[in-house]
Parts: sequence; structure tokens; C-alpha cells
Amino acid sequence: MASPEPATPAYRVLARKYRPTDFSALIGQEALVRTLTNAFATGRVAQAYMLTGVRGVGKTTTARLIARALNYPPGPSIDMPDMTAQCEAILESRHIDVIEMDAASNTGVDNMREIIDSVRYAPVQARTKVYIIDEVHMLSKSAFNALLKTLEEPPPHVKFIFATTEIRKVPVTILSRCQRFDLKRLDATLLMQHYGRIARLENAEIEDEALRMIARAAEGSVRDGLSLLDQAIAYGDGKVKADDVAGMLGLIDRSRVIELFDAVMAGDPPRALKELALQFDGGGDPETILTDMADFVHWVTRLRLVKDSAMMDGSRTEAEKTRGSEFAARLTVPVLSRAWQMLLKGIQETASASNPMQAAEMVLIRLAHAVDMPPADDLARIAKSGGAAPGNVKPMPLRSENGGGAQAVSAGPALAAALARESQQQGTAPHAREPVAFSDFAGLVKYVGERRDVKLKGELERFVRPITVTETRIEIALEKEAPAGLSNELMRKLEAWTGRRVLVTVAREGGAEPLLKQRRSAEAIALQEARANPAVQAILKSFPGAEIISVREPQLPPTVTPEEPDEESR
Repeated sequence: MASPEPATPAYRVLARKYRPTDFSALIGQEALVRTLTNAFATGRVAQAYMLTGVRGVGKTTTARLIARALNYPPGPSIDMPDMTAQCEAILESRHIDVIEMDAASNTGVDNMREIIDSVRYAPVQARTKVYIIDEVHMLSKSAFNALLKTLEEPPPHVKFIFATTEIRKVPVTILSRCQRFDLKRLDATLLMQHYGRIARLENAEIEDEALRMIARAAEGSVRDGLSLLDQAIAYGDGKVKADDVAGMLGLIDRSRVIELFDAVMAGDPPRALKELALQFDGGGDPETILTDMADFVHWVTRLRLVKDSAMMDGSRTEAEKTRGSEFAARLTVPVLSRAWQMLLKGIQETASASNPMQAAEMVLIRLAHAVDMPPADDLARIAKSGGAAPGNVKPMPLRSENGGGAQAVSAGPALAAALARESQQQGTAPHAREPVAFSDFAGLVKYVGERRDVKLKGELERFVRPITVTETRIEIALEKEAPAGLSNELMRKLEAWTGRRVLVTVAREGGAEPLLKQRRSAEAIALQEARANPAVQAILKSFPGAEIISVREPQLPPTVTPEEPDEESR
């Protein structure tokens, strides 16, 4: 009779196979390791630890490592060169004295009573009995309260280690009794190095671009990235290519995303829609395509504001660094910010639309046409000078800033003509300021409102007691509730709007009531007079239950002046 073949060992996923067994293998958490090293070396070991962070950063693994360090022979130590039988049992979650509990399925006070009753007994095999409670934020309020006293003064042979992804849901009374460690997300460059090393250990060939895709998709979670790497190795039969990973994740080649961005920023909807269709036919998801485009917009904005971003981020492709730098030199921050806001809204629309592809197309069309729109200041100038409407302004696909003045925006001919007309009419540069257009405080408030500064207009109406208002000097008094710096803000904005310095001084007392109070007082008096009017009282009696809500001045029709007959009609 033939002997049975030996059983093939069960496959272990990469996330479990390469789980750290000591603190030297715990990547990206140097602050935690250093704190624990010093604490163990000086004997300052806390009675409870709180580990918090996003999914997959190593909270449960770190808890087991701390439990192993507490029970490592001959004494608690962070350095654990030998793997003893107790160490293996702790790391494999089968040690009798290291009790792991999932708070998601053990939320009640009865579960806490079991722990409270068991802490009185000494450990059976280990030096220290350790309770590891995962997702501790899911415990009920009564369960937390039951644990408080034991957590504050546990027996010397007991330690608690808590892990949570939502630290805000943990009561402050619990947090105050624990030593807290915030496990940070891992950056994409570190994840790429980690995944590349594991791929080599698995004898798998992997392209750098595939590593970038996996590290970026992991979003700082080691476990999520290892799961994707595991899937990619199986998909490519040991050879992980960027195209395969892109297809697996529903991603599109980053250079294609850049081409789509270029078409939109050039104000070319047909080319943008054609590129979107090609990416969609290639397996791209519309929401993912817009999300990748938003990521590129953020990247270009960073390159514009932080020049060395390309050197710092190793997860970016060479195309992203080169083309991104070109766009950053040519696009202004207002244009990029507007694109970012429109994409964020568009991603939400695409995610909830019955036809995501149609929604994505409409987002790109809006983006392409929005590029034609000049900044708000130039639109106001066009309206004042009687120039072209915004819809007739030629596309301004790649705007550049060359130090201010008329060259600050590369505008179309219609806008340039409008600015030139304004310059000729005023005899000044296209960016000349307006003259002062107010002679009293009410006129000042109206002037601020016309500049669409709603916040400043509201503060002037509510908190300012006017005293004197001239073209060069404004004297006011302030209510106690007035925000700090109101007078300086008014003076600064008036100078920006008018081109001349208007001195704003603040008196300690005096001045008329704020405009808002004056308005309300006038409304109250008018309402009182209306109610006392015999005619109004007669109307109210005729309609029981009717009441006067407000009183308004009658709107008189405009006076029409007959036109003078011309010479030919006389």
C-alpha cells in the first residue's frame, strides 16, 4: 500500500507572512520604537497603551510586539534576538496569558466584568498577563465605565493594550489612563521600498511603475498594499507589469491622465472627450479617471508653490515630474484652484450618476469652458468698459504670471481690447484704481457692498458708530463686540480699491448708532405708526387674524422725459 503524499503547507498571504516579529522590522514608526526603547531601558513601563491610526499601519502587530517584549526572558526588553516558544505563541495569538479580544463583538459590560474578574489571577506561563483589545472605541459606555478603576490601578502582573481607528470615540477618562501612540501613515516612497524587497523575497519580477501604482493605491496602509501586491503577483504569474496592475486596479497610465489634463487646460472639449473615451474603452472607470486628474491638479499646484516637491516625492513618474513642472510654470494658482474645486464636485456627481460616463463628460466640458473665463477683476473691467461678454472672450488656455501689470494674465483679444479702451478713457494704466465714490458713512457701506465684500459690509453695519467721513479721513467709534483689526482692514481695502490712502481713526466714544440699529429703530417706529393709523386699523378689523409684518416706502415709477425731436422732424 502506497504511503500518503505529504500535505502541502497552506499558503499564507503576504500580509501575514511578512508581519514584523520584532521592532527592527516595524517600518515607519520610529517615534514609537524610540519611546518604548527608552521606557523599557529605564523601567518606565506604562500600565496601559493606546495605539491609534488608520487601517493597516500595524496597530495589532505592534500590540503583539509589546506583549512579547514584556514577557521576553530574562526581563522586559525591546531587543529580542531569539525566538522562544512563548514568543511564537504570542505572535501567533495563541498564548494563554496574552488575551486578545475584539471589542466589535464584545461590546457589553458583561465582557468587561470577565476581564475584571480574571485580572486578579496571576499569569500561568508568562511573566505578565496582557490584554489586547482591538477596536476599543466600539465598547459601550457602561463597558468603559466598568473598566476605569481596573485600568487606573491594575495588579502589577497585568498590562492593557488598546487599538483603535477612531480615537475620538474613546472617552477622555480612558485616554487619560493610557500612554498614547499615534501610528502614522507610511509615505509612498517607503512603501515602494518595502514592497520591492518583499517582491524580491518572493522571486517576483516587478516594474517600478507597478510599484508606484500599488504604493499609491495603498494610501499609507502596509496591509492594503501587501494585499494588492499578492494579487498582482498571482495575476502576472510572478511577473508584475504596470499595465497589468493598472488593469487590475482600474487605473489608467499616468501619461494618459496628463494628456487629458492638457486637453482640458487648452480649452479643447473635443480632444478632452476623445481622450476620455479612449481611456474608458481601455477599461478606465470614469470616477477613477477624474480622481487621478484631481491628483495631478494637486501635484501641479504643489510644484508651483513648493519648487523642490519633484525631488522629494519618489512615487511620481518622470512624466509627472517633467510635464507637471511645465504646467506649474504656466498655470496660475487661481486657475488650478478652480479646476480642483470643479473636479471635487464632479467626482461626487459621477459617483452618484446613473450614467457615470455622461457625468464625467459634462465635468470635462465645464472645466474646458471655465478655462476661458478671466479672473473676476478682469470681468468687472470688461463690464465697465463696455467690452466683450465673458462668453466672447477668446480661450486663455495657459495663463502665466510675469510680475504683475498688464502682463499678469495672457488674455484673449477681446479682453485686451477692453483693457486698452479703459486705459485710453482713464489716461492711466489698465490696472488704475477708482476714485473715492462716497461722502458719508452710508455711502461708504454701499461702496463696500458694491465691491462684493459681504463680510466687511456686515461688520461696518453692525459694529461701527460713524463720526466723520471725508475723502481722505474717516473717524469712527466701535462697539464692544467689534472684531479686532476692523479699522486696519477697512483702511487697507480702501487703499487697494481707490489707489489713495484714506486714514481711518478710532475714537473711544461718541458717534451715531450703527446703521443696523438705526435701520431697526426706523422699522420699529414705522411699524408702530402704521398700527396706529386709522385706515390700517379698519383694514385689520375687516380681516381677522391679519397682522402687519413690515412697512416699506412706496416704489414710484420712473419719470419719463419726452425725447426732443431731431432736426429732420421739425
